[in-house]
Amino acid sequence: MDYDVIVIGGGPAGMLSASTAAARGLQVVLLEKNDKLGRKLFITGKGRCNVTNNGDMDDFFDNIITNPKFLYSALKAFDNHGLMALLASLGVPTKIERGNRVFPASDKSSDVIKALQKHLQVNHVDIKLQTIVKKILVKNNRVAGVLLNSAKQISAPKVVLSTGGMSYQQTGSTGDGYKMARQLGHSIVEPKPALVPLVTGEGWVKDLQGLTLKNVSIKAIVNNQIKAEQFGEMIFTHFGLSGPIILSLSSLIKEYINTPANKQLRLSIDLKPALEAEQLDARLQRDFNKYSGKHLKNALDDLLPQKMIAIVLRLSGLDIHKQVNQISKKERSILVQTLKNITLTITGTRPLNEAIITSGGINVKEINPSTLESKIIKGLYFAGEIIDVDALTGGYNLQIAFSTGYLSGLSTAKA
Repeated sequence: MDYDVIVIGGGPAGMLSASTAAARGLQVVLLEKNDKLGRKLFITGKGRCNVTNNGDMDDFFDNIITNPKFLYSALKAFDNHGLMALLASLGVPTKIERGNRVFPASDKSSDVIKALQKHLQVNHVDIKLQTIVKKILVKNNRVAGVLLNSAKQISAPKVVLSTGGMSYQQTGSTGDGYKMARQLGHSIVEPKPALVPLVTGEGWVKDLQGLTLKNVSIKAIVNNQIKAEQFGEMIFTHFGLSGPIILSLSSLIKEYINTPANKQLRLSIDLKPALEAEQLDARLQRDFNKYSGKHLKNALDDLLPQKMIAIVLRLSGLDIHKQVNQISKKERSILVQTLKNITLTITGTRPLNEAIITSGGINVKEINPSTLESKIIKGLYFAGEIIDVDALTGGYNLQIAFSTGYLSGLSTAKA
């Protein structure tokens, strides 16, 4: 045998899997098709790299959307504190920000990648870049090695498949691992975009392109039932909506998008969630007194961003040229209702390639959760985004990658 373990894919899961196995005395090779490791990791968190979350395990399970129970063993084997301790030992101290998000103290994803590379080198992992795997070789239902695009074969009794999902394909996540797993008899839950911007049907959204709203509340409603709710920051785009709360919402409502239920799916934005309707009406009266004699369109500058005023008034159907001291109680009530309930129809999401992560992947029923070994092929293990698991924003997805990477590497050493 050339090696004890072959790890395919040099993202966070693959790097930690390879170094964990090698630290336990195994001969490990890490195969990466790009010219450098951690290409997608480099751009996460706008280059700042939100490596994990400082919440407790209950927080993690509350924020994992797809197959949380499957991840119990992986998170127990290597949790957020284990990751922070590992990074600190490799010279990357971390800091905690709003929402318990954990970042490298330097705010540089490149420092995290360098630390993981150091971990690989210290443990004598053989790293082969610009190396494309064509297929995984199997004999008698057991892994025997891999065949490269160059026609060269590398033999090993264990292979870890950690090639990622299908988002940000320019970083190398092009679904190669799904094909390899399918060839070996694994089923793939259809890859769909998660943590992805939403496309809306209303034309006026384009007029607000680039406008960010903070401290707003947004509800997803299907057949008059609230299915999910988020509070925080969003941004209008030329196609619809994006920003932190929209990305999270997209994962919470993915089962309703691009399905028959989509026809009943709408979003309701509350621009002033901190104020009850009566309080907002009192606030309007104060502003109208202040701007007495002015037209309605010129009396809302204290309440709304300039770009938003024309849209809110258009949606309310009120006369923008009416003087505010002539606005009736009923008209004020209509304005309050508009501010508390701006409704948008969701027609779909942006493409999978624009999603932060991929939902779907290797069916978890075909993987042993305690070891991450395939139930179909002996010696085949999975790690990271290739598995059908995904979570909300906040560092949870990267922790899943590191935890599954660690557990797969540990399992290859124990088997």
